[in-house]
Amino acid sequence: MMTRASSEAAPPSRRSHAPSLRRTASLIAIAALAVGAAVTGPLAASAAPKAPSPVVTRTALDPALVQGRGADVAFLEQEAENAKTTGSVIGPGRDAYTLPAEASGRRAVQLDPGEFVEFTLPASANAITVRYSIPDSPTGGGIDAPLAVSVNGGRAQTMTLTSKYSWLYNQYPFTNDPNADLLHPDWWITECGCVPGAGYEVAKPFRPMHFYDEQRMLLGKTYRAGDVVRLTAPKTSSVVTTVDLLDSERVAAPHVRLKAANVLLFGADPFGKRDAAGAFDRAIAFAKAHRLPVYVPPGVYSVSRHIVVDDVTIEGAGNWYTIIRGREVALATPAPDGSVHTGVGFYGKDAAEGGSSNVHLSGFAIEGDVRERIDTDQVNGIGGSLSSSSIRGLHIRHTKVGMWFDGPMHDLTIDGNIIVDQMADALNFHTGVTGSTVSNTSVRNTGDDGLAMWSEHVANAGNTFDRNTVQSPSLANGIAIYGGADTIVSNNLVADPVREGSGIHVGSRFGAEPFTGGLAITDNTTARSGTYELNWNIGLGAIWFYALDRSIDQADIVVSGDHFLDSTYSALMLVTEWGVKDAYRIDGVKFRDLRIDGTGTNVISARTAGSASFENVDVRGVGHWGVNNCGAFNWDWANGSEFSLTDLGGNDGVDANEYHPGTPWLAPSLPNLITCNDRPPVTAPPAPSPW
Repeated sequence: MMTRASSEAAPPSRRSHAPSLRRTASLIAIAALAVGAAVTGPLAASAAPKAPSPVVTRTALDPALVQGRGADVAFLEQEAENAKTTGSVIGPGRDAYTLPAEASGRRAVQLDPGEFVEFTLPASANAITVRYSIPDSPTGGGIDAPLAVSVNGGRAQTMTLTSKYSWLYNQYPFTNDPNADLLHPDWWITECGCVPGAGYEVAKPFRPMHFYDEQRMLLGKTYRAGDVVRLTAPKTSSVVTTVDLLDSERVAAPHVRLKAANVLLFGADPFGKRDAAGAFDRAIAFAKAHRLPVYVPPGVYSVSRHIVVDDVTIEGAGNWYTIIRGREVALATPAPDGSVHTGVGFYGKDAAEGGSSNVHLSGFAIEGDVRERIDTDQVNGIGGSLSSSSIRGLHIRHTKVGMWFDGPMHDLTIDGNIIVDQMADALNFHTGVTGSTVSNTSVRNTGDDGLAMWSEHVANAGNTFDRNTVQSPSLANGIAIYGGADTIVSNNLVADPVREGSGIHVGSRFGAEPFTGGLAITDNTTARSGTYELNWNIGLGAIWFYALDRSIDQADIVVSGDHFLDSTYSALMLVTEWGVKDAYRIDGVKFRDLRIDGTGTNVISARTAGSASFENVDVRGVGHWGVNNCGAFNWDWANGSEFSLTDLGGNDGVDANEYHPGTPWLAPSLPNLITCNDRPPVTAPPAPSPW
């Protein structure tokens, strides 16, 4: 998937002697000081002013509601709307194309110049992450703006915010131009309920989205729990600043590996002034020849092409300290795979060339420069084919996709990573990925699916997504499984998808191979999930099964132990495209041991032929009625819906249907009765609470 011009490794270094350990240690210390990453001393002794108690959340939820689910992360999340502020709280709101909809928890704080929001630290910390939004420039392309960061009223540091990596508009694959006409005037659009044709005018900017970005800062010393971090929009600022949340953590001292091929010794510039790609190639070649790891000490390294990795270990000092940053570079001619750009990324060899194996990457950040979505571009943080490999402790942002793998490949372990601010997916197992696992990975603000497995033409098999957190994909789904065999989705936490997607999606679409073997969706929690589907003009379920390319009827599909909290529309949805409603079906899905706490419309919405069974599905806070069974839209009132529901017992909770108040949500009289309302009224459910 890479061009030789952009990714071919440079010749190995001719050096045959081992690097000097004394010189290596000196360079590490110099680089650490250069990026302000020196080891923090004893806890700061400054007295904290009186401040309200901190409210710590996980995806804007009480942590008690999601115990044991989602990624185990080092940071503590605090929502701005729970903090002290002189600004204005916006939201809640779930309508796409609005700032509240894309905020964590669907609320945020807006600061006019001179206003502040301040957070009481819940634990000792020396680093913060701010999720924010500032306006685009009038013609697109983004602006910069300052944010003052002070602790306990001390001298402020300036965090530079930018909107260069946010603000997309219009129809897929979107544009940075807020003044653009329709990209596809021959597509049906909801705004007019028509195919507008050439010359049709839409209100501009049309469908603005992808508003938020993140910025990290080392505070320079460690502060105590109870100390107060204030974020202020300076009076000299000319924009409204929206603050969504603050993450705080205590970052450990830089990791040091002395016995290694240190990139500094091969010419890498830790100040980012000179291109370091060649130095990385030389260090990798030396490390392979001498069976050493590659070590990348603290610093900012400029790399604007792919670094090809095979049979090598690359360690950074930690993703707060070792930053590998690159520009997006236009190629003189398109690559064979269709790429018109290259950029920073670590890539295994193409699967057609045998792929790569025994690659281990850890402890560094990858910062790209991707500002538009071009699906053919290979400008991902990690790519290619990697077997018997591991990726741990990376922080990836501003690439197209954080990690995109093209198989066949096997036995890849991905654990403890942070992937944010992507133009498309955070991670995708694409074609023939087997025996691989993604765990303890935190994802926020993707432009497409958060975590995906896509069995396009070649089936994935035996893969697991376990204990991950996915927040606020601005388009599509939190977790999406497109075909494949023997898949496990377990113990994940998914919140706040914005448009045309769900918390968890099971889709027979995009050329995916069929679902076979088993599909276990177990012990996950979704919150405020299920979005408005732009093309159908209906709401989607928090979990959404979709048969478009073929039936979903060959796999043993079990949805068990999951909690669906505050679902915007229905909690459970199974649907077939109208054009194939009599050809495809969804059969034999087993729902058991579920808790459904609040739905805007129904417990289950079925728009397909097929069947499902229900056992111990406990329900409360139903917005409209329990079962919305349209079947395959053939309207056979005499014989009932083509979708049957089997009650296996223990399904507690009552129906909100005004015609049958107080009856069980899965009434015995509804095995296949047509109870269809294509667009039921939406009632905002109460906030989730302990069961």
